[in-house]
Amino acid sequence: MDLGFLQTLYEGDAPVVSVHLDTTRTTHDADKQIELRRRAARRSLGEQGADEETLRVLDDVIGGVAEVPGPQGEALFASAGKLLGAFTLAEPPAADSARLLPVPDPLGLAIDRDHQLPHVVVAVDREGADVEAYPAAAHEPSFQRTFNGSTLHISRVKAGAEAKASFHRRSVNLWTENTGQAAADVRQAAADVDAAVILVAGDPKAVGLLREHLTAQPPAGELVYIEGGRTDASAREGLRESVDAAVREAMTARHRSVLNILEAELAGGRGLQGIPAVKEALAEGKVETLLLAADRSADPELYGSRRDPRVVGTDPAALGDDPTVFSAPAAPLLLRSAVAGGAAFTEILPPARATDGVAALLRY
Repeated sequence: MDLGFLQTLYEGDAPVVSVHLDTTRTTHDADKQIELRRRAARRSLGEQGADEETLRVLDDVIGGVAEVPGPQGEALFASAGKLLGAFTLAEPPAADSARLLPVPDPLGLAIDRDHQLPHVVVAVDREGADVEAYPAAAHEPSFQRTFNGSTLHISRVKAGAEAKASFHRRSVNLWTENTGQAAADVRQAAADVDAAVILVAGDPKAVGLLREHLTAQPPAGELVYIEGGRTDASAREGLRESVDAAVREAMTARHRSVLNILEAELAGGRGLQGIPAVKEALAEGKVETLLLAADRSADPELYGSRRDPRVVGTDPAALGDDPTVFSAPAAPLLLRSAVAGGAAFTEILPPARATDGVAALLRY
C-alpha cells in the first residue's frame, strides 16, 4: 500500500496529537458513547501536555461521520492548533488511543487503509445492471451507473412455434445487448479506480452472459462471483454482506502473497527483519515495502532527527551532534522514515511473525 496519503501529517516540527476512536453508530446510545470517548481522549491528551488550542481544533471535528452505516472509526491528527488530517476508518480501532508525540502515530490508520482494496460491485439481471466502483477505503462510490435496457419481450413467453422461436431469439438478443452494455460499464469502472477485484452477482443467466463479455475483453482486476442481486432489499442486503466477505478474503490473500515473498526474500538476502537491520535500510532508501505487526506493546524508544526524517537510531549519539534529536516509540519513527523514503506498507497479519514485529522488502 502506498503511504503517500500520510505525507501531510509530517508538516511542521511541533508535537503531534494522534487520535484513533471507535465512532460506530449502531446502537441507540451511540452518540453518548462517542461523546464519552471524546472526553476521555481529550482528558488524556491534556494530561500528556497537549495545548488547549490544538484540543479545540479536535473538538470541532471529532465524532465520526453520521451518514456512514455500520461499524466505523476515525483517525485524527493535529499540531500547533492546526488539523493535519481527519480520516474515516472502515473498521473501529482495536482500542481507542490518544497520544501526544514528537511525530504522528498513524499505524492504526495505515493498517485500516491496508485492509481496503479498490473494487467494483456489479449486480446484473436480464434488464440491466448496477455498477459501482470504490477506491480503496472509500465509503461512497466514485463511479456509479444503473443501466436498464429495453424490457420488451425480455421474458420467454408461451406462443405458437414460429412466434415462440421469434420471441426467444429476441429475448436472448436483449439479454446479450444488456449485458454487453453492463460489461462496458464494468470495464470503465474498473479502470477508473484501478480495481483489484470485481465482484459480480445477480441473475444466473445474465451473470453467465456478462462473464462471456468480460472474458472476451477482460477489465482490470480479478473477477469474483458472489451471492446477491438487485431485485429487492433482501437481495441488495445479501449483496452487501457478500461484498464485505469477498473483499476481506481478497485482502487476506494479498497479504499472504506478500508474506510468502518476504519469506523467500529473507532466504535470498533481499528481505530483512528486526528493528536494527530495517532502520538502517530505511535510512539508506533501500526499502521498497515496510512490514509491521499491529501489536506494538513491546516497542522500544528510538531516536529521530528533524533534519533527516529517514534516520532512526537506537542511541542519540549515533545521530551525531544534532540539536533536533528526539525520542519516540519505534513504530511511528519507522513509518515516518518509510513515508520520507517513498516505501510502501503491509501489515504482518497473524499468525505470521517477524523479529521485533518489523520486516522489509528491499529495492536492491
